[in-house]
Amino acid sequence: MTEVQAPEVLTSKDLDKRLGDALKRLKLPTGLLHRVAGVKARRNWSKPGDVRAGTVEAGRRALAAAGIAPEQVSMMVNTSVTREHLEPSVAVGIHHDLGLPTSAMNFDITNACLGFVNAITLASSMIDAGQATYVLIVNGEDAKKVQDATVERINSLEKMASRDDFMAEFASLTLGSGAAAAVVGPADQHPEGHRIVGGVTRAATQHHALCVGDHHGMFTDARGLLDGGLELVMDAWTDAREHFDWDSMDSYITHQVSQLHTSSIVKAAKLDKKRVPVTYPDLGNVGPASLPITLARESERLQRGDRVLCMGVGSGLNTAMLEIEW
Repeated sequence: MTEVQAPEVLTSKDLDKRLGDALKRLKLPTGLLHRVAGVKARRNWSKPGDVRAGTVEAGRRALAAAGIAPEQVSMMVNTSVTREHLEPSVAVGIHHDLGLPTSAMNFDITNACLGFVNAITLASSMIDAGQATYVLIVNGEDAKKVQDATVERINSLEKMASRDDFMAEFASLTLGSGAAAAVVGPADQHPEGHRIVGGVTRAATQHHALCVGDHHGMFTDARGLLDGGLELVMDAWTDAREHFDWDSMDSYITHQVSQLHTSSIVKAAKLDKKRVPVTYPDLGNVGPASLPITLARESERLQRGDRVLCMGVGSGLNTAMLEIEW
């Protein structure tokens, strides 16, 4: 698991300054992003094309770390929410820039913030079925366009009339940028690798309208998302007990939504918060890249044989939990 960090830092104090007049007009205090969401900063790429370059670099680093040459890749999956166009896929440009072979299948998986975990599950299934040998999974997110559009809308007298309007767009201000990648391969050929044990997924698609986003912003029902997401996670957690013992994992890698969401899951599942590393304070919510970035950073302290549980919730709502033996 590798990460490429976007170079520019945008602090929550910087956003407060840009929103100063609107906050006064709406009688809202400064510091909400830090106090409520726990986000002190997030990062951005210097220019729009940098997200692709960052994603390609993450892919190169993942291949190098795994000791796999580009020509050995039989499938590449891009899982980004960020995309500049509908066609062709984001995957084709990354496939080209990485110099992957013409025999390497390539496509996008988009499933909100769960895409990367879904791709790991797909990759392991394809390898077990003999349809792939090495699968490269990549993700690159660029939140700047959404950030700028959201700030402009909040500052508009016509479009931002109430505190409720502001809170519906609050989550957009927590988004950050970055890239991550991983290689999945056959366990019998790589005893030194990290084994994918298995996991569970659950859906609560009756909540599909609670978080809807595009290039212009992300509009959310914050309370509905928290309540619905927490219920879905705990249903999956309870069901998983029939097949897995996840109460004493060495590390729990959660999707980095906010301070409130993380603490709610820790409390509900009775997790040891010391085993739940967080990156949202300095990176914000980097969409599907959040979980692999957090795992890449946590990997520095993980030891051989440690058990890791990846836990994510994506707009829709969907949840996925995946165990990895380090």
